[in-house]
Amino acid sequence: MTEPFEPYITEPGVYSIPVADYLRDPVVGGSLSNSGAKKLMPPSCPALYKAWKDGPEEHSPAFDFGRAYHARVLGAGEEIVVVDAASWQGKAAQKERDEAYAAGHIPILAKDDEVIDAMVPVLRAHPIASALMNPDLGEPEQTLVWRDPESGVMCRALVDFLRKPTPGRRLLVPDLKSARAVDPKSIAKALWEYGYYGQGPWYTDGAEKLGLSAGPPAFVLIFQMKEPPYLVVCAEPDPDAVGWGHARNRKARDLYLHCTERDHWPGYADDEVLKVQLPQYAIYELEAAQTLGHLEPEGAVL
Repeated sequence: MTEPFEPYITEPGVYSIPVADYLRDPVVGGSLSNSGAKKLMPPSCPALYKAWKDGPEEHSPAFDFGRAYHARVLGAGEEIVVVDAASWQGKAAQKERDEAYAAGHIPILAKDDEVIDAMVPVLRAHPIASALMNPDLGEPEQTLVWRDPESGVMCRALVDFLRKPTPGRRLLVPDLKSARAVDPKSIAKALWEYGYYGQGPWYTDGAEKLGLSAGPPAFVLIFQMKEPPYLVVCAEPDPDAVGWGHARNRKARDLYLHCTERDHWPGYADDEVLKVQLPQYAIYELEAAQTLGHLEPEGAVL
């Protein structure tokens, strides 16, 4: 059973708090995170956001791998519990996993722990990634809390590494990602599929509102492959992606305010029948088939 949790943050600022507290929302009166913004907006909806927010903490092998990777690289976060098993199929492994979850730890298989051990030195040898997360210049896993001036919504973000403010210097906000592929096409796809195009503006907006940067902050994604040779690529979303991210975030905050004020979290179409179109790619395929003579539209003379 989950222990009761009482939010305790009442003012905007930078906080060093446990990851578990961040995930449970430590802001009195509630706050919106980037993950929450993604859950509010299409292809999700407010009803799914509410179920996610009120539901149990999410767990998956991929998610646990990412958290363990972050903890090992940053030297912060939850304790890692290495389970000496080939998979999670056995009852003994599942018991160790569940006990780790109950204790607030991260369970990973021994083979995954070995992968992380191989990834970390490659990351630390990368000139840009190591400079962005230099432990002498900042602190890992810092929580930013700020109030959006337009909506009044309290927002929060958990940044992987926050450099100490330097007078006259623009802040760079790095974010670490483990990935299967780090080629430019795969990174561009990830920007869309995982909502990273919105995560960057969310984080930099918080840094800017809290006065942590001398100029507009920049968001830099640090991708590392989970397979040899564990390549590292640092990527910054282009201005168009950032613009779309700002637009998504604006709508998410306004929608959050609207739903919160009314305590109403609608689904996709609660009071109407949807009129559904074919997806654009299907139309392209149908048009191509028609051009090749494989398909004729209804009413055609054969």
